Amino acid sequence: MNEMNYPFFEVGELDSTKQPWRVAMVSETYPPEVNGVARTLQQVVQGLLDRGHDLQLVRPRQGKDERPASSPNFNEVLTKGLTIPMYRHLRMGLPSKRTLMKLWQDKRPALVHIATEGPLGWSALRAATELRLPVVSDFRTNFQAYAQYYGISWLQGSTMAYLRSFHNQCNQTMVPTEALLQQLSGNGFKRLKVVARGVDTLNFAPTKRSQGLREKWGVYGDDVAVLHVGRLAAEKNLGVLIRAYDKIRSVQPRARLVVVGDGPMRAELQAQFPQAYFAGFQSGEALAAHYASGDMFLFPSLTETYGNVTPEAMASGLGVVAFDDAAAGELIEHRSNGLLAPKTDSAAFVTLAAELARNATLRRQYGDQARSTVLAHGWSEIVRNVEDVYANAIKQSPFSLAHDIRSRLLPV
Repeated sequence: MNEMNYPFFEVGELDSTKQPWRVAMVSETYPPEVNGVARTLQQVVQGLLDRGHDLQLVRPRQGKDERPASSPNFNEVLTKGLTIPMYRHLRMGLPSKRTLMKLWQDKRPALVHIATEGPLGWSALRAATELRLPVVSDFRTNFQAYAQYYGISWLQGSTMAYLRSFHNQCNQTMVPTEALLQQLSGNGFKRLKVVARGVDTLNFAPTKRSQGLREKWGVYGDDVAVLHVGRLAAEKNLGVLIRAYDKIRSVQPRARLVVVGDGPMRAELQAQFPQAYFAGFQSGEALAAHYASGDMFLFPSLTETYGNVTPEAMASGLGVVAFDDAAAGELIEHRSNGLLAPKTDSAAFVTLAAELARNATLRRQYGDQARSTVLAHGWSEIVRNVEDVYANAIKQSPFSLAHDIRSRLLPV
């Protein structure tokens, strides 16, 4: 349709922040898949629904018998997908521009929120652009950093170029930390906004501690349960985790490493370290119990955009040892509510892990302070920040139309 046929209006003619919106959210991952992006999106979706918005969630079908969920103000659209190499439990969407064009022509959203930059996300960007819909996006996964762990570092430049092109076509891109915003800005990314991630402090709490679970791990009395939660893959820097555990055992011979999660390196790690307990994927109440039943938390990853497991461990009352990066760099004050090693200083990480394992008083002190820190990071405030980004994108979009916006706002 010719652009001249659209009657543009000034922002002041319509206050689009006073009513709920119809939002189309597009993601390559969502529960029941288990990963930080999926869990975060579920919290945002639920928060937006609780605040009265109408959501359409477009994502790949995860099983041939899966059926889309539907409720009065929520509906899922399941698209075709493919299993991601080396991550057999995850799927990526296939290009679906034609499907999305028809969906959004039939029931036009106020805004499109693209959570992932895969083929489905790219199709959504193309469809939204052609339909002249405001678009916001998330920068959630450090694809460019992953390349070095899979022998394809030569792709880092082209990957960054693709991500920059993708996000710079959006009205606004949400990033979880100020440090990441500065990094991406230096690489030419535009219209960035920090929107941190929340943590469910009711579910993740010290009260979920289970003596029965500790005994299942083989942890008794004053034995130290050293917890790690995350995907078991090369980019998670797991060699440092193992070095830290070896050092811990030199000062706490009965310490037990408890590894929660799955991934391509699980079989290899289990074969190398039969003394560790591998709990596999956990979710919901079971995951909360695993966190709370540990005594300290190690997180050596350097490829996170945020790292949801860090605030989850803190909410569960655990002292955390991590690098000064991502969520840990934002939330942890060294020697106040946890321990931070300088970024990439693996020797310092190992030393700090042994120090915390040796000192039960410090573990309790840091755990109590960590819990207090994240109590201010509940999801309700995060969802309000997402709404602010939506409102700004709608107001600033050159494609916002008076008659169209009115048709896309829902009745109060």
